[in-house]
Amino acid sequence: MLRHTRLAGESADYLAAREELRRAETDLMRHREQVAARRRALPQGPPVDDYVFTEGPVGLDAGDTPVREVTLSGLFTAPDRPLIVYHFMYGKRQTEPCPMCTLWIDGFQGIAHHVARNADFVIAAAAEPPVLRQHARNRGWSRLRLLSCGDSRFKYDLGSEDEDGEQDSTVSVFTRDEDGTVRHRYSAHPRMADDIDERGIDLLAPVWHLLDLTPQGRGDWYPSVGY
Repeated sequence: MLRHTRLAGESADYLAAREELRRAETDLMRHREQVAARRRALPQGPPVDDYVFTEGPVGLDAGDTPVREVTLSGLFTAPDRPLIVYHFMYGKRQTEPCPMCTLWIDGFQGIAHHVARNADFVIAAAAEPPVLRQHARNRGWSRLRLLSCGDSRFKYDLGSEDEDGEQDSTVSVFTRDEDGTVRHRYSAHPRMADDIDERGIDLLAPVWHLLDLTPQGRGDWYPSVGY
């Protein structure tokens, strides 16, 4: 038995159950690492179009103009760095920013400078730059690069938008070959199966994992843009 506490009042039943849980958690960790290894070992992904995005000035306090175009290949800052894109549910049929996505991106704001040591990272939404940037100002997303997909097929091709303009949250990873070809490496969506509707990208946000530590769990709680 490996005890993590030294509390005198722990009953034999509690200690036995805690040890059984520890072993299950260890098995889960090892399985999660096996899945991550499979993800890293995926075969070479398909080449993708060099999609065009628009973005405003670097600083959120610099207004919303000028707006410039940037290509998907132009988002890579070095040859060997992967690119991570979070698809934000905002724009077109999603007329209000998604509260769940907002929770995710609030967290990304805090860790973006750490991620930048290893990968390029951007937020892409269907919303136009001024609208997207205003929400970012309201949330304090000063460390994040914000892109508008505009009329690009990017979100549709990657499965985060349907023909009617309905939005979905997604995370995608891309790589760039030596000749400049951009390839799709991996994407994850919230819906993993018919009976798994909103759990597919939970690993991107610590909120759910903290709630899962409590006796009540996450329950039916849902985030809000404002409380």
